[in-house]
Amino acid sequence: MTRGGQMKSRDDAERRCIATGETQPKAGLIRFVVGPGDIVVPDILEKLPGRGIWVSAERAALDLAVKKSLFSRGAKKKVTVPDDLITQVDTVLSRHVVDLIALARKSGVAVAGFEKVKTWLAEGRARVLFQAIDGSERGKTKLWTPEGGRFFGCLTADELGLAFGRQRVIHGALATGGLERRVVEEASKLRGLRGTYGEYLAGKDTKDV
Repeated sequence: MTRGGQMKSRDDAERRCIATGETQPKAGLIRFVVGPGDIVVPDILEKLPGRGIWVSAERAALDLAVKKSLFSRGAKKKVTVPDDLITQVDTVLSRHVVDLIALARKSGVAVAGFEKVKTWLAEGRARVLFQAIDGSERGKTKLWTPEGGRFFGCLTADELGLAFGRQRVIHGALATGGLERRVVEEASKLRGLRGTYGEYLAGKDTKDV
């Protein structure tokens, strides 16, 4: 409940990161649970049963949580952290982002391809610009972040290709719609995990939608 006496919505709910000690909205955190055999598993969809252990969606925070055995502290018992835990998070989270973009495409609010994306940007229809990490810089510099929108360079061309039913995609755009917030939230987590190496263009807007 908020100070004004109103109940917080699910989107406003806050949790404490075991690595940074900071309390923040769940949208910026990754949930983990302790599974069978007391093994820590990522719960990207936040649906697995059990006590949630929350870590900021940043590579440094995850590294610290693993290095300092903070998952055991969060679980209040000794747990096992898989050596490939961060890789597991990357795999599941990237697939989730791809699936959300695919749903947006099927709903008609996402397009791929340089010319289509450029048209959407010029017409003001695009709200989010996606460009592949491994795409040609020369081609990517010819497009721009939507005014007041977002840019993400955290997916590979193969991953964007999966979202659009193609082998490889370099440029993609998302219009305002019901999936926009979910795509942005999950892509922001993936960017935090993978770093900002894909966000190299001058003037890229990184403000929240």
